[in-house]
Amino acid sequence: MPRLSRKLVLGAALLGAAAAAAHADELVFNTDYSDPGPKAAIAAGVKGFEAAYPNIHVKINTFDHEGYKSAIFNFLSADPPDLATWYAANRMAPFVKDGLFTDVTALWNKDGWNQAFASSASSMTINGRKWGLPLTYYQWGIYYRKDLFHKLGIQPPKTWKELLADCATLKAHGITPFAIGTKAPWPAAGWFDYLDLRVNGYAFHMKLMAGKVAYTDPRVEKVFDYWDQLTKPGYFIPNSASYAWQEAVPLFVKGQAGMYLMGNFAVDVMKSAGLKESQIGFVPFPVINPKVPDAEEAPTDIVFIPSHAKHKADAEKFLAYLARPEVQSQMNKILGQLPTNKNAKLPDDPFLKAGFKLLSNAKDLSQFYDRDAPAQMAKAGLDGFQHYMMNPSDRQEILQHLDQVEKEVYSQ
Repeated sequence: MPRLSRKLVLGAALLGAAAAAAHADELVFNTDYSDPGPKAAIAAGVKGFEAAYPNIHVKINTFDHEGYKSAIFNFLSADPPDLATWYAANRMAPFVKDGLFTDVTALWNKDGWNQAFASSASSMTINGRKWGLPLTYYQWGIYYRKDLFHKLGIQPPKTWKELLADCATLKAHGITPFAIGTKAPWPAAGWFDYLDLRVNGYAFHMKLMAGKVAYTDPRVEKVFDYWDQLTKPGYFIPNSASYAWQEAVPLFVKGQAGMYLMGNFAVDVMKSAGLKESQIGFVPFPVINPKVPDAEEAPTDIVFIPSHAKHKADAEKFLAYLARPEVQSQMNKILGQLPTNKNAKLPDDPFLKAGFKLLSNAKDLSQFYDRDAPAQMAKAGLDGFQHYMMNPSDRQEILQHLDQVEKEVYSQ
């Protein structure tokens, strides 16, 4: 390659400096919100911010989901943006540990976020500090056939005892209590998470996700004792591993199954498959131990400031703008999800309305097993839960295997 003359090099440097000066107030925002709805929500948020701060321009770099997961460590280390999207709780822990996230505790304390985002606070906290802003989440819970329950004279369950009674009644009338599809095994993890959260509580669940509790611990065994009360009587559809979660929805629609534990994204699939809104009910996962504070499954997307961001003061203004109740309402209406600020406007959709109330009042929020656990542990766990649901008698073998994987993963 020929050597550039000193004059050309100097000219290029001056051009670079001029370009840098021209974009001194440009925030770079990396995101994986590449689907049409999420992309439109980010665009709306940026447009509103630029109107509020006309001297600050925001450049959006959009990645596809999988590409983003592969690229994030590289761009945070080599060429960090000013803002980026990611996930809460343990999924942000490696970045915090490596010093790649900016501590934004001062913003939480100054702007009243501890009250406005109370249910999300624990999932944004590592080592007693806050590391980002929760932007959006959605609820999980039990969707049930209102018309079938009314016909059989049963009520949606609020307690474990009521759930078992409903299951027995449905089964006696030839209706499988729960639809589930575990061809992709993650739906089974929703059951494990909720049972652990209700039996042992959020703090224990997060210790398990952090590799600080063995899977053969008696408290984890107790989770499976409760799960046995559903698997052994045949309260789930048979051969669940042969169905994707969407493929199990028609069983719910046809009335062959009475309930479905799933995230709120399932409602559109249920409606598209032929159910009327009036036929679908929603109820939180039942209470098992009244002494255990309610924690809910609510995968949460966050916006954070990389530790080596070039324009941190302006980036903080952007976070503060996204935290506003009216902005949260607007962006999440486009997303079809829930605002994390409890002072935001209540959604019109009845299921989102129920979810907003549920999550705003929850003590803590779990992020879902495959977000809370490291990738290798998550894969082993998901496969193990799928295996258990097909063969509950293999429980001890499964838990011993998870113990072994846990020791390997968390010793690295």
